[in-house]
Amino acid sequence: MNTDLIMYSLRNIWERKMRSFLTVLSILIGIMAIFALVSFGQGMKQYIDDFSKELGTDKLVVQARGFGPPGSSGVTFSQEDVDFFSKIKGVTDVAGMYFVNSEVRAERDEVPKYVYVIGVPTDSSRHLVEAIYNLDLDSGRNLKGGDKLKVALGYNYQIADKVFPEALHLGDRIYVNGIVVEIVGFFEALGNPEDDRNIYFSDEGFLEVFGDRGYAMITMQAGPGEDPVNVAERAEEKFRKRKGQKEGEEDFFVQTFDQFIEAFTNVIVVLNGILVIIALISLVIAAINIMNTMYTAVLERTKEIGIMKAVGSRNKSILLVFVVESGLLGLVGGVIGIMLGYVIASIGGYAAAQAGLGLLKPAFPWWLIVGCLLFAFLVGAGSGFLPALHASRQKPVDALRYE
Repeated sequence: MNTDLIMYSLRNIWERKMRSFLTVLSILIGIMAIFALVSFGQGMKQYIDDFSKELGTDKLVVQARGFGPPGSSGVTFSQEDVDFFSKIKGVTDVAGMYFVNSEVRAERDEVPKYVYVIGVPTDSSRHLVEAIYNLDLDSGRNLKGGDKLKVALGYNYQIADKVFPEALHLGDRIYVNGIVVEIVGFFEALGNPEDDRNIYFSDEGFLEVFGDRGYAMITMQAGPGEDPVNVAERAEEKFRKRKGQKEGEEDFFVQTFDQFIEAFTNVIVVLNGILVIIALISLVIAAINIMNTMYTAVLERTKEIGIMKAVGSRNKSILLVFVVESGLLGLVGGVIGIMLGYVIASIGGYAAAQAGLGLLKPAFPWWLIVGCLLFAFLVGAGSGFLPALHASRQKPVDALRYE
């Protein structure tokens, strides 16, 4: 009997194609939006997790307190500060980084651009900077000691119209802060258009072109077996005493890379949550639409309900008909919404990659697909429950006399 009633509900959906289509349309929009948004959130989380695993958890960063890029607050660090951190227990390696926003111009382009220029060490501590920025050579060579007027560039300089109208090549010359320098290498894409247009000098080259502006950032590495959090707290306490500052009033902070990643991840989670809540509003509207559709169906089929009850259908069977019918409407909307969400997310990921935003790559875990399908079905079935309950409680005599 239940099988017959389920087939009956399917026939009713098919016979009312336009109404069913409009009802499905209302729910697929919400599922599509949720699927696409969550897939991007999962893609960014996966990108961060992979980056974190590659980098390791033993890195620490010393920066000026406040907002903005390194060095923008006016608080800088000296070589003496670098030497001080290198003597702290638990620290095995330290590197200072110069950082400035500078004018840069290609030889054949008169229009200057403003990009971030970074001065990096060329000794054994360089691996800290390469780890923090995830720098891997794409072509050419890395900077070495004595490279005063030579630079390595971010990936986007190799592509026309990304930074300059024409792509740059190894051996080309550009003007940085009005001084001619030679390109000796390009780094692989990082997935962030700002980072992919950075210019890297050796620390000697940076001092040659910009003078000593002080380090904007200091990177450190905790030793084997050391807890990076404990090392960070120890380093912050000792450096605070060295600068004569009170606790809570420091003009700097020491942060582990894990803490940095956690803060960044929390921002992504909150942002993604807000977007999903907005998408849920469309599902609320879809639920109301399904409820309205099912109430209309109950009124249209009142006599049929009376006949079914007259031939022996129980209340729970009648309830099942309309709950399954509304649940199927939600499920169909979920399937189509997932398909459209996949297409939209894939196109968005491709467009982001073309724009240099490689970190905006969607991911489609199995639980996202199953979760959206189950959620769509439950929204449909839940929205149809009250109309189904109303239908199941009708008296056969009253239903048969309904006009």
